[in-house]
Amino acid sequence: MIRRLLRVAVVGLMTLAVGVGTATHAHADPTAAELDAQLDAQFRILEPIIEEYNKVNEELKQSRAKAAALEQQLAPLAAQVDEAMLSVKSIAVSAYKNGRMGAINALLGSKDANDTAQTLTQLEVLARNQRNSVSGVADTVDRYRNDKKALDQIIAQQAAHEAELAAKKKEIETQVAALEKKQRELFGGGGGTGGSSASTGSCPAITAGGAGGTALRTACAQLGKMYLYGAEGPDRYDCSGLTLYSWKSAGKSLPRTAADQWRAVTRITKDQLQQGDLIFFYNSSNPSHVGMYAGGGQMIHASRAGVPVKMKNVSNDSSIVGYGRPK
Repeated sequence: MIRRLLRVAVVGLMTLAVGVGTATHAHADPTAAELDAQLDAQFRILEPIIEEYNKVNEELKQSRAKAAALEQQLAPLAAQVDEAMLSVKSIAVSAYKNGRMGAINALLGSKDANDTAQTLTQLEVLARNQRNSVSGVADTVDRYRNDKKALDQIIAQQAAHEAELAAKKKEIETQVAALEKKQRELFGGGGGTGGSSASTGSCPAITAGGAGGTALRTACAQLGKMYLYGAEGPDRYDCSGLTLYSWKSAGKSLPRTAADQWRAVTRITKDQLQQGDLIFFYNSSNPSHVGMYAGGGQMIHASRAGVPVKMKNVSNDSSIVGYGRPK
């Protein structure tokens, strides 16, 4: 699926780049709004790959933390095994030195049969206890080592997946950068909705109390900060990074990606929207974009590369697939 998306994105971006380049030599250059719309459309292809990258990267961090915790648990267990093995080694050395004579001396030195039986029983119990101790600790260590081995394999797979996604993103972003360069050439640094800090808009009056109001205040304070894929603040954000950061300030924990946030929230209808609620876009089973409702038909979101966190009117946005409220 991702490979197919990549091919579509790269072909689309290259075609668009060629088209824009041709237009600069023709009489009908695209307007700033048209070029922004084209960039937005192409970024919609890139965003699912970015969200997948975020998900894999988060899973990778969790797996590495789990592996580190297992390493810490392994250390004292290994020390216990070493200590137990020293005890067994001591018994083995003693038995080797004494050999048969030790057993014979024990028998000859005993005053009666009861003493002999007691001595042999004590030695047997001691040896058995040492054996059981070593065996129990060794089994525990083996279990943790097997767990760690499985984790190492997961980490290796995730790292490979992460590298693959990063390579795909880099290739697409090269094309996006070419389009943004063309945008600057045609319209200057402030041309188009993506290049102007004045286009970020302002948040409506925040009337909501509780967690939703706190989350929205935090989000509004990020207006004008630039988009950066994989970023969770406090200086840069991607779409799900902004909502995660904002709701974290309200004491609510959200997953890392738009799709996982969609699965974690309480679903609501458009009529139930309150300030701070989340709005999801493009795919009802696996949304790839998320923003925060600010009231008055407005949403605040981190939209795409080259564009700051900004307001957007979503009153009649047909790409919305649902609404949710963090639990």
